[in-house]
Amino acid sequence: MNGLARGRLLPATPGETFRFRWTQWGGQRMRRRLDRSRERKRKAVQDRGQQQGGQQFAALPFAEIEGEVRVLLVTSRETRRWVLPKGWAEEGLTPAELAAKEAFEEAGALGSVVSEAIGAYRYSKRLKTGQELWCEVGVYPLHVEQLLGEWPEAHQRERRWFSPAQAAEQVQEEDLAALLRQLPELPPGA
Repeated sequence: MNGLARGRLLPATPGETFRFRWTQWGGQRMRRRLDRSRERKRKAVQDRGQQQGGQQFAALPFAEIEGEVRVLLVTSRETRRWVLPKGWAEEGLTPAELAAKEAFEEAGALGSVVSEAIGAYRYSKRLKTGQELWCEVGVYPLHVEQLLGEWPEAHQRERRWFSPAQAAEQVQEEDLAALLRQLPELPPGA
């Protein structure tokens, strides 16, 4: 893919799923938008450091590979532990739309995201100020239809497919591990 891309979330089925569609767009303009988005996220994290807790939204990227459900995990930028792509709420995006956006930015995964969370988990996030913040993370399944070779955070993260049981062993959050163990119960294309 030449340059960076931008996406639009379009309802695939009203009230049920959204399809994240990406189109080519001018690199400089998109870089400025990504920089502004990162600055808003940085400020949101600082602001949340003053609060008792935070709300984030995660994509649970999955696909059927050789007849078996697989989950796509990414490494965190600082600790390099395996996590789901996730981020803070952003104005103008629903939680499901934000989850799809984070799957693109952090994992290069495009697909259809379910508009309702299948669950949530909590974790302790260490802020750059040294403070710890308890975050509640809503989890939105994203059926991966395309995995890009280049994406915004490709040089900052590793991504890897796991079976749900293997993914549950890799993550540190017990509530997330329980959600991953239940993934085979999702209907195909959820």
